[in-house]
Amino acid sequence: MSAVPAVETEDLGRTFGAVEAVRSLDLSVREGEMFGLVGPDGAGKTTTIRMLCGLLPPTSGRASVLGFDVVKDAERLKSRIGYFSQKFSLYGDLTVDENIEFFAEIHLVRDYRRRREELLEFTRLAPFRDRLAERLSGGMRKKLALACALIHTPRIIFLDEPTTGVDAVSRRDFWKILSSLLRSGITIVMTTPYMDEAERCSRIGLLAQGRLLAADTPQGIKRLMRGTVVEIVCPEIRRGFAVLKAIPGVTEVQLFGDRLNAVISDPDREVPLIEAALAAAGIPVLQRRTLAPSLENVFISVTQEGQSPAGTIPHPATNDLPGGLS
Repeated sequence: MSAVPAVETEDLGRTFGAVEAVRSLDLSVREGEMFGLVGPDGAGKTTTIRMLCGLLPPTSGRASVLGFDVVKDAERLKSRIGYFSQKFSLYGDLTVDENIEFFAEIHLVRDYRRRREELLEFTRLAPFRDRLAERLSGGMRKKLALACALIHTPRIIFLDEPTTGVDAVSRRDFWKILSSLLRSGITIVMTTPYMDEAERCSRIGLLAQGRLLAADTPQGIKRLMRGTVVEIVCPEIRRGFAVLKAIPGVTEVQLFGDRLNAVISDPDREVPLIEAALAAAGIPVLQRRTLAPSLENVFISVTQEGQSPAGTIPHPATNDLPGGLS
């Protein structure tokens, strides 16, 4: 394995007018790992990926991929990376076979047929090779986009929210494919708003408002959480939220669907206070348990925001489509 990082940035930034989309990003990704950039819409994930692919010039700092400067060596870099756009960017009036062939020609891959067969089997698209791309399901389109990104055998692939907008079965299939790619030694850098997907990465970086808040393994990130998380299920969830916010010793209250997560420092002292305050407000506690902190808890804690349903991070188990992060 090379001693040179697969990705390295120093003080990387990008502005759009007065908007700082990415600010002072220092990042290092090791060769052969799966690194996830995690954060809500507007966090700077797509802008970062596009800069790393040489598609968008930074306005400050520097970045290198596989040892190549993303600005000076952009043309030389193209043949060594694969890019999976967040938006479906294939040709709907071409078949699966024709789309792969087209991208092979773009990357000057002359003898692509054997590689195409491998990718069709790998993605389980072989039975659909003659189908027009516009007639594929959402999950199949994602697989086709991945096959097109891999036709030239890149050393590193950048995936921008590759599983958003697809059903749970397609998402699971896609992750099986990514796991196989990782075992082959390819480096994967991906963005996701889903915290359960972040758990599968070797390391993750938490992004918010263009800043990298932390980068570590998922377990290392969880250790940033201070305090104990108590989950409470009760009726009148919004009123319960307001009650908990007013209790001394409750440092944070996070709302997830039909339940509240209260972050406390001393359970023996503060749990009775919580139960008493809810009882005084006429709100029964239907269920209570102590939880190990989740990545959602940590993300909300370190950003000091997202104190409402609109600020929570979507989870595929309950949200097939992203939308809570906009």
